[in-house]
Amino acid sequence: MGPATAPLSEPPSSPGRLKALDVFRGATVALMILVNNPGDWKTVYAPLLHAPWHGCTPTDLVFPFFLFIVGVAIPFALAPRRVGGDGAAPGLRGKILRRAAILFGLGMLGTLFPFYTVVLEKVRIPGVLQRIAIVYLCAAFAYIHLRPKARAWLAAGLLVFYWLVMKLAPVPGFGAGDLSPQGNFAFWLDHLLLGQHTWRGSPGPGDPEGILSTLPAIVSALFGIFCGELLRGELPAGAKLKRLLGWGATATAAGLALSPFFPLNKNLWSPTYVLFTTGLALFCLAATWYLVDLRRIDFWARPFEIFGKNAILAFVGSGLLAKTLLVVCRWQEGDKTVSLWSWLYQNIHAVALPPYLASLAWALSTLLFWLTILAVLDRKGIYLKV
Repeated sequence: MGPATAPLSEPPSSPGRLKALDVFRGATVALMILVNNPGDWKTVYAPLLHAPWHGCTPTDLVFPFFLFIVGVAIPFALAPRRVGGDGAAPGLRGKILRRAAILFGLGMLGTLFPFYTVVLEKVRIPGVLQRIAIVYLCAAFAYIHLRPKARAWLAAGLLVFYWLVMKLAPVPGFGAGDLSPQGNFAFWLDHLLLGQHTWRGSPGPGDPEGILSTLPAIVSALFGIFCGELLRGELPAGAKLKRLLGWGATATAAGLALSPFFPLNKNLWSPTYVLFTTGLALFCLAATWYLVDLRRIDFWARPFEIFGKNAILAFVGSGLLAKTLLVVCRWQEGDKTVSLWSWLYQNIHAVALPPYLASLAWALSTLLFWLTILAVLDRKGIYLKV
């Protein structure tokens, strides 16, 4: 019987490692780099842009997918170190705290670099890695201290609490339940507590990785933990696959069904957005696991696996390189300031291609550059671990 029709069976790899998880993580990071590095932000294809406010584009799936993956990885990383399946081995809490602090610090490094351009009164405190750090910290502690049923109640409670606050808490000048960029409670709270220390490109006075909206973001990782526990468990592979697909269908349908009452919104990390993106993440991970770990159809997966094994280095490095090309390497040509980024783009990509294709080609070139770097490091067994 050929491999396409053979019964599903568990891969012989170690239960502490899931190849599909590296591949899915890598695909997510690769898409992060692609959408963060267009040659020209004025000429970007719509699917590679975030929704202006309500709605969800393919780009809006990247960050929740990554937080979901953070959750999936937690049982694989921490389960062997739990005491009797409930509690933590000595030193584990410290390691979790240390890892979260390093992630937060790397996020601030990316914000502050290059340091001579920093205006301390306006430096942004929230950020992508900062949110990952906080979500990881909360989800990891929930995993080692709470049983599955308690974690399920926590996830539901956070979503319900956030929904009620956003709908019922009044904002001065706007009232309660306003979900506009200027009138929603989450952004108002960010502005109240953080002042100018928010993203200047935000559509409102707050931050898309702000304080209150981090609560439902934690749920994205908590859902991932349930998936990770399932994949580490003793059920047959076919039963696991059916559960992943069933959970995915339920979460996606729930997010869409509730969206008329609280729209899908990445900036607000709305509860419906959590459900919808978690459902899609479950589908994607199920498909990746089926192809890579169960069927061994992985000829296409190697580049993504390389990104996945060095995800933090790829994300941090690409951000620092972009700032170097844009801010550090710049000079005057008459009364005009020219960056190395714009010079390379205009003289290599923009001269040969129409605007939108040129912008995409630059992003793809950036992605290929980092794949080359990471492939060399992978062959030498060099990975940035935090």
